[in-house]
Amino acid sequence: MNVRIAILAVTAAATIMAGCARSNTDNASTQSHRAVRGSVKSAAVEDEHIYEHGIPVDMYSVEDGEVKEGDYFSVIMESLGVPQNTVNDLIAAGRKVFDVKNIRVGNRYHAYFEPDTTGDDRLAYLVYDRDKRSVVVFSLQDTLQVYVDEKDMTTTLRYDEVTINNSLWYDTQKEGCTPLLAIKLSDIFAWTIDFFALQKGDSFKAVYETEECEDQVTEVGKVYYASFIHAGKEYQAYYFDEGKAGANKYWNEKGEGSRKAFLKAPLKYSRISSGFSYARRHPVTRRVQPHTGVDYAAPKGTPVVSIGDGVVQSAKYEGAGGNTVRIQHTKNYRTAYLHLSKFGKGIRPGARVSQGQVIGYVGATGRCTGPHLDFRIWENNKPINPLKMVTPPADPISKDNMPAFEKAKVRAFEMRDSLQVVKYYRQAVLEKLGE
Repeated sequence: MNVRIAILAVTAAATIMAGCARSNTDNASTQSHRAVRGSVKSAAVEDEHIYEHGIPVDMYSVEDGEVKEGDYFSVIMESLGVPQNTVNDLIAAGRKVFDVKNIRVGNRYHAYFEPDTTGDDRLAYLVYDRDKRSVVVFSLQDTLQVYVDEKDMTTTLRYDEVTINNSLWYDTQKEGCTPLLAIKLSDIFAWTIDFFALQKGDSFKAVYETEECEDQVTEVGKVYYASFIHAGKEYQAYYFDEGKAGANKYWNEKGEGSRKAFLKAPLKYSRISSGFSYARRHPVTRRVQPHTGVDYAAPKGTPVVSIGDGVVQSAKYEGAGGNTVRIQHTKNYRTAYLHLSKFGKGIRPGARVSQGQVIGYVGATGRCTGPHLDFRIWENNKPINPLKMVTPPADPISKDNMPAFEKAKVRAFEMRDSLQVVKYYRQAVLEKLGE
């Protein structure tokens, strides 16, 4: 009886969830399990035949294969019994549609055969999986034809909770979530959370869309709500589009943009080997002297990025600092990146750089004991601790758009609450059935 009640609760909660999803202004993208059809009918029934990518698949036998190292299109077609002159004509017919030189090792293909008058099977179609979203169909019927068809895509609304015990990547997958969610969240919170310094016990909750094909998640779309707890502090993000091209689309609960002037860290590091101090004993000279920066330990060659937009002041060897890049960001802020092994492409005095652009690579040039990045920031010509810097905020949501933003927050909470009920009851049912 308890199981029956739980199942009914799941059904009721699912109904609520669907209603909340439909109330969103972007109906087409938020409803769960909505298929997006390509230009050619796929997996449909017409004239009593089953069609996939425009092919009546029930009329043919099929062989699946995978592109191997050294496989050219002509080699694959020859192995399937197609004469070279037909291969050449097929390549010519599809020249403006798909360049067969672009077939990739590891991609799958599907060969559809029909019996001919001699009793041997004849290749009628070859379907090549171009990527996760589309296929290239090579038709060897009376008229040779090549066309691209989109795979059936499904948009699903999801809710997940993850507590970090090992790493964001590992624990996200352990909870059954796509690792693409970890990447998406690290992008959304890149300006407020240092994802290279996450701690055991940090956690997140998220309501988000996934684009799926053949039961595989191909993309994480909009994240309607996210709450990330790091070092005991909660950070929230909500999706809201003001309609400005290239503008921020994620905001905190106050309507302040998640995107800020500076990133939290300029590289992916393993640990902080030395902090900001006015009285540090230098590891080489052994003298006590100021170290007005942060040393990030990382393997040689690790990309180093500019934490914000700016103009390169200098990129040169500076003695004890080794290969160093200095960037002026705004009138009040400038940064320096020391001990680089080499500079990034196009990094020279006067060059404009954008936030996240690679400006160099970790090294051990100058006076140091091993590969690391010595990163420094000045505010109004005074050195400040990068780990304690208060990042200048981006423009908030306009006053005119705040009422719509508040409504978007309410819808996000409704989606979260209903999906949460479904998740918890599903877990309860599975636990009960497992008893």
